Amino acid sequence: MSIPGADYRLAFTQSILASAQMFNAATHYQLEYADLSLILALVRGGALARAAALLKVDVSTVFRGVRRLEASLGQPLFEKSRAGYLPTTLAQALAEQAERAEQALEAARIGVEQGGEVISGTVRLTCSDSVLQGLLLPALAQFMPGYPALNLELSTSNDFANLSRRDADIALRLTRTPPEHLVGRCLGTVSYRVCASAAYLESVDASDLARLNWIAPDDFLPDHPTVVWRRQQWPGVVPGYRCNSMLSVTELVRAGLGVAALPDFLIGDSQVLEPLSAPLAGYDTALWLLTRPDCRALRSVVTLFDELARCVRLPE
Repeated sequence: MSIPGADYRLAFTQSILASAQMFNAATHYQLEYADLSLILALVRGGALARAAALLKVDVSTVFRGVRRLEASLGQPLFEKSRAGYLPTTLAQALAEQAERAEQALEAARIGVEQGGEVISGTVRLTCSDSVLQGLLLPALAQFMPGYPALNLELSTSNDFANLSRRDADIALRLTRTPPEHLVGRCLGTVSYRVCASAAYLESVDASDLARLNWIAPDDFLPDHPTVVWRRQQWPGVVPGYRCNSMLSVTELVRAGLGVAALPDFLIGDSQVLEPLSAPLAGYDTALWLLTRPDCRALRSVVTLFDELARCVRLPE
């Protein structure tokens, strides 16, 4: 289905262009949609040839367009260097505005094609790298294709302050006690068990776990359930490897470098890892899906939150 380009362009860039005028009020030059597209293409491409390919024009057209625009605005937009065309602060700000216009136009197209209201916008999601790898990615693969106008910004962190500082809108966190100022849903219990690779077990006597080479989280995760358990169970054990994430711990175990207590969602039905213990009784934790109270008014956040609650599945 075709869309009248001029009408949608005007509807979805009016506010963007109005905001951009603050950068060039002194020159009285009126930025056009084509100007923003040119800046965005060169920021993305970093070189005249790549920008020309994105815009489907020749290199000379891009070069002349940038020179004309800089002269009209009375200030530089790019600095030429060996690395290519580096955007100034002004060019970067205008490129961000252009991206918003581009996303809004794309959302409008999708809405017309689908004949209904479209969930659009950008949602910032944070979780640990182990949760990303073991739980989040399979869930996103299930439902994200159904939301082509919804953009995700993913960051891996163990810090609840991401939500408190408003650096993120939604968090998936392993904790027994989520912060009281956040709202959310408990998705289930996560247990841990000692594991090693089959290759490592062929080279050692696994009858005494305390004598094996241990891999553990470092001081970045001092209160991790597996750290607390090991210190109480075998206070004299000194790990041969320490890592700042559980995903790294798991990868070292897979590589045959030792043993570690791993979360069940990273063990799964792996043919590489072999459990050496039952789940560590009393040292489990919970997976929480959390957001800020003010985010519950945003349809994009609510939609993603509900889909994650439906699709993120812990091992049974």
